[in-house]
Amino acid sequence: MSVSNENLKTISKNYQKNVDYFKVQLGVEPNYDVFCHEMIIGGKQAAFFVIQGLPDTEVLSDIFRHLSNLEREQIVPNTVEKLKKQHLAHFQLDTSDQTDKIIDAVLMGQTAIVVEGEPEAILLDLRKYAARGPEEPDLEKVVRGSRDGFTETLVFNTMLVRRRIRDRSLRMEAMQVGRRSKTDICVSYLADVANLDLVEEIKKMLRSIDIDGLPMAEKSVEELITPGSYWNPLPKVRYTERPDVAAQHLFEGHILIMVDTSPSIIILPTTYFHQMQHAEEYRQSPTIGVYLRWVRFFAIFVSVFLLPLWFLFSIEPSLLPQSLKYIGPSKVGKVPLIAQFIIAEGAVDVIRMAAIHTPAPLTTSLGLIAALMIGDLAVTIGLFAPEVVMYTAVAATAVFATPSYELGMAHRLARLFLLLMVYIIHLPGFILGSIAMILFAGFTKSFGVPYLWPLVPFNFAALKTVLLRTPVPAQNKRPSILHTQDITRQTVKSAPAFKPMTKEKKKQTKEKEKEK
Repeated sequence: MSVSNENLKTISKNYQKNVDYFKVQLGVEPNYDVFCHEMIIGGKQAAFFVIQGLPDTEVLSDIFRHLSNLEREQIVPNTVEKLKKQHLAHFQLDTSDQTDKIIDAVLMGQTAIVVEGEPEAILLDLRKYAARGPEEPDLEKVVRGSRDGFTETLVFNTMLVRRRIRDRSLRMEAMQVGRRSKTDICVSYLADVANLDLVEEIKKMLRSIDIDGLPMAEKSVEELITPGSYWNPLPKVRYTERPDVAAQHLFEGHILIMVDTSPSIIILPTTYFHQMQHAEEYRQSPTIGVYLRWVRFFAIFVSVFLLPLWFLFSIEPSLLPQSLKYIGPSKVGKVPLIAQFIIAEGAVDVIRMAAIHTPAPLTTSLGLIAALMIGDLAVTIGLFAPEVVMYTAVAATAVFATPSYELGMAHRLARLFLLLMVYIIHLPGFILGSIAMILFAGFTKSFGVPYLWPLVPFNFAALKTVLLRTPVPAQNKRPSILHTQDITRQTVKSAPAFKPMTKEKKKQTKEKEKEK
């Protein structure tokens, strides 16, 4: 039987047999970036298996230089143990006799060392990924606050969280998903805070994933652990690229899922109102935070209901009081109103997609083309009513006030649904459509948590924290719906009142200064 067809489960006593097997399995011959470097260490043959570009080449060169100068008496007997403890001074070092584990380790960027006559291979983790800096994410910018953000490298992301949470109960549990991709995934939580039953359920779901790879990283993971909700547009998890937002959710008792190669971190479970919060509200004073939050709520309401309401009043002007009769188009245009709305909505999405694919120097030109040559011309020649263009622009702008991009897209679909309901059965359509959307969201759950909590089921104390940006001294309890082990975030204490210095005290202070 040839070496290529033989399946070695463990390291063989025959050095050449091991080397030939790993060369075939790793594809050393056909691959230009997979290397097998053979050398003599203390009179013994040794082979280094490595993928070009993944390990730190400077450190690897220093290791080669040191090992090539060793004498036989320095490494025998117990060669592997002596190499580990005396000559390979690195904290990320392991051994294994399982060939599959060794091959997987090399494919993940580690360096495998096979030594003649030894029953184990040494696995040295010298990975040094090419990665961009932790820049502020575009979707979650703040006026004042930290400017770092998650990157595509899992190690960097866990480091950013560790920097903010120096707690002994913080857990970063790693696993691999994907038969071929073997993507690294990290589940993070506070062991003495989070609901451990939910943590185990999440880890069980991740381990049960049986797929060849995760090319779309965190989005693939989301769909694989939320079965049965593929056609539900409401996001079942929250995404963030901000380490401070991720840390805040860990303190509340949420669970994080970090996927290598993605800067977006999954936060679960989540609710509708979680998706509507933004870090900017907590970077300002509570009063300004409340104002910003209510402006955001209003913008979200406008993004969903403005167009359907205006369309309803346009086709049913009798619903308006006399003082609001000016609402509605003076000229409908050559195209029916419902068609105008659908075309306008589609045009906004086309412009959005074109802006993503347009080179940065040309984005200004794209905006001018969309606004002047398309929108203005459509109104001028009478195809569109001016109000349709204006209200569509207002609704499209309001969508971007939603912190969660995924929830904003769900609101866009909700707006189209209401427009069609109004077109079909007018006022009853608007009422029934609104009720249907609320019921749909009410029956939705995110990993057992009702999506509209604390509105459904009703919890007044929690609802206050949703409607108002509470001051930090008042943030005493964790969300009860998460069923955390520790519900208290801080002990309620009244700050000592400021007392101005009396004249007698000032006099005593001056006398002490003179004595000194």
